[in-house]
Amino acid sequence: MTNNAVFNAAVCLIGIFILLVHIVNVLLKKNRRKDENTLLNFLIFTAIHFAIYFTYTMIKIPYKNPSNEFTMGFYTVFYICNNVEVFLLFLYFMVYVEMSKKAKKSMQIVNISLFFVFIVLDIVNIFTRMFFTSIEGVYTRAPTMVISQGYQFVMFAMILVVAVINKKLTIREKVAFSLYCLLPLGAIVAQNLLPGYAIAYLFIIVAIEVLFFFVNVEKNILLAQEREKAKDAQIKMMLSQIQPHFIYNSLSSISTLITLDPEKAQKALDDFTEYLRSNLSSLTARERVPFEDELRHTKTYVALEQIRFGERVKVIYDIKVSDFEVPPLTIQPLVENAVKHGILKKVEGGTVILSTYETEDRYVVEIKDDGVGFDMESVDFKSNEHVGLNNIRYRLAKMGSGEFETQSKPMEGTTVRVSFKK
Repeated sequence: MTNNAVFNAAVCLIGIFILLVHIVNVLLKKNRRKDENTLLNFLIFTAIHFAIYFTYTMIKIPYKNPSNEFTMGFYTVFYICNNVEVFLLFLYFMVYVEMSKKAKKSMQIVNISLFFVFIVLDIVNIFTRMFFTSIEGVYTRAPTMVISQGYQFVMFAMILVVAVINKKLTIREKVAFSLYCLLPLGAIVAQNLLPGYAIAYLFIIVAIEVLFFFVNVEKNILLAQEREKAKDAQIKMMLSQIQPHFIYNSLSSISTLITLDPEKAQKALDDFTEYLRSNLSSLTARERVPFEDELRHTKTYVALEQIRFGERVKVIYDIKVSDFEVPPLTIQPLVENAVKHGILKKVEGGTVILSTYETEDRYVVEIKDDGVGFDMESVDFKSNEHVGLNNIRYRLAKMGSGEFETQSKPMEGTTVRVSFKK
């Protein structure tokens, strides 16, 4: 058994073992992400690719000069496997990276088109010998062999460019995808210096390890941190919505009404019950709710505040569109903010205008008050004093694809706009 045969067989076995470990790791995960499913396809095929080369290496050992047909057949399969591997890697990259649908569609068209063109060329090579041939069972490259790598070079270049310029990828992710594209170039140089040795397969193992640990494992860690952050936000949201003083004041107002106006007290008690029910159900909700439900919850809150403060709290509803969804507890807390920190800071009170409208691609909810306002430059919205607003921002980012905008001037009032993609 020659040195290069031992080296090639060892590289293949090590690669198969490492790939199987990663495959089992992904398979055993209960809730796989979409990108992990495409990664699994890539890992499984790469393991098959290594197994094919290992089989070829072992078959060659007892035969010093395999037939031309055998050599041509194996290397045709080998070339096709290389292209399929890059095809699956690109599919994984497209699912993993965040970019516009239009850009993804264009890149997928290039990927699929080039893939099929080069698969056909690999098969045509059997008859034309344009890329390689077999002389007495020995693989021999043609001068135009480099053309056969065209698909791989183009796709690696696309991945490299997108990885480098994409602002949503971390440095580790950029490095991992870039290395997977650049290592094959190093493998080509090394392969020419050491012909007969499966240097390319060794580089593939290194690239996969970098890809797996820098990208997949890193993403799992980040998602675990996100889940912890979500739990923390949920707890903060619950604490911010459970307000003993509001409950006490509402019950106190209802108690006073019982003797003065029993019918009004009954209506207030119904509102208070509905307010608590909506708050509790919203705290555990994981999906968006119809805007009309959130509007109903907001009106219930306003009705309770008007029992206490009377004409000091005036709310105008200018609803031009309502057929859309919002994350729960998004609009009511903003109206509550406008009432408590805006108009009620003035002795005479004021007015809150809740309006909705739509643009070409978004639904917009606007909460405008004529309260005391504040200096935008002097407020740190990330501080713990603004837990309610931070929770709203978090839910908008995670559940609503929403954007949040605040404008305010001292003694003139505050305007908050929340918009949602259609």
